[in-house]
Amino acid sequence: GTAVRNLELTDDDQEIMRNYGLLTAKPVIYVANMSDEEISDPASNPYYAKVKKLADEEGSECIAICAKMEEELSGLDKEEKKAFLDDLGIAQSGLDQIIQAAYHLLGLRTFFTVGEPECRAWTFHNGMKAPQCAGIIHTDFEKGFIRAEIYGYEDLMQYGSEKALKDAGKLRVEGKEYLMQDGDVVFFRFNV
Repeated sequence: GTAVRNLELTDDDQEIMRNYGLLTAKPVIYVANMSDEEISDPASNPYYAKVKKLADEEGSECIAICAKMEEELSGLDKEEKKAFLDDLGIAQSGLDQIIQAAYHLLGLRTFFTVGEPECRAWTFHNGMKAPQCAGIIHTDFEKGFIRAEIYGYEDLMQYGSEKALKDAGKLRVEGKEYLMQDGDVVFFRFNV
């Protein structure tokens, strides 16, 4: 048979099918476990090639991993992990690829809050506005939302500090209609 996710359905048909909760309607990420000898060139594995072809035909993603290598990577610090992957000619670990693919597939993004006690990442759905994201932290933040003071994570990495960002004019003040972006670092102003 054909997976429901691969059928061309009208909006009405999609709504009807959604009520059934069919497993084949769910989006898929294929993960192929390979040996550590094959992981730097997954296309050389005929089984991977078949899974990749299937994934491409249905518009899904196929990620090659080496579970044995991922286990070894889990015990390394950041610098050792990078050196290990560089030696193998691999840009990103399989686990990191799976996480990014899952976020993309589910339409998820991340914003950050920073303060004296902690720096924290929060997950939100693409298309959410600033007050809705404030509500993820606490419902009072959404109810009493005034504004959001925002700068980008990439800008922070470039300038090195909040003060340097402010001096460079990279800190923005956004209102209730602002669509949050992946990597936003935000301070919510609210009054309850």
